[in-house]
Amino acid sequence: KGTGCALSMNLHPAHDDVDGSIMMKVANQSSVGDSRGPRPTYARFDWEKAICVKLDFNDLCQVLMVFRGVCESVGEGRGLYHRSPKAATRIVLRHLVEPVPGYSLELYRTPVGGTGESRAHILLTAAEAYGLCEAIAGSMPVICFGIPMVIARDTSAYQESVREAR
Repeated sequence: KGTGCALSMNLHPAHDDVDGSIMMKVANQSSVGDSRGPRPTYARFDWEKAICVKLDFNDLCQVLMVFRGVCESVGEGRGLYHRSPKAATRIVLRHLVEPVPGYSLELYRTPVGGTGESRAHILLTAAEAYGLCEAIAGSMPVICFGIPMVIARDTSAYQESVREAR
């Protein structure tokens, strides 16, 4: 119908004095595809005008709480608000039962000065939400602590004991 959206998420591990996060982009559908016939075409999404938002540790914890059934929506139903020098963004994630079970993710971006609002809305199936939940949960250690450094241990004492055992 041309009313869909696509979702992209990129992991940014913590490092030095930079907090970890996941950058989320949601792009509205720009064309309808047709998979019938010998030369199928596929739907296209307007990534040039995608709404991009940085989800930090607290935001991601609230998303996980919704996906895991701890609460029905982020921000106690009000959503999450992000302000930047260029725009204000509201992120709404809520569990749905009717008309079909799933999760509704909505983004609303208003530029500073209030000249028009951009919107994006995607309905996630329970399976998609489960997969995202697992991916986000699996990313939390590097979001919190960064990529672990491997500390080389001194193996010379071990090698010496092996030589002595021979």
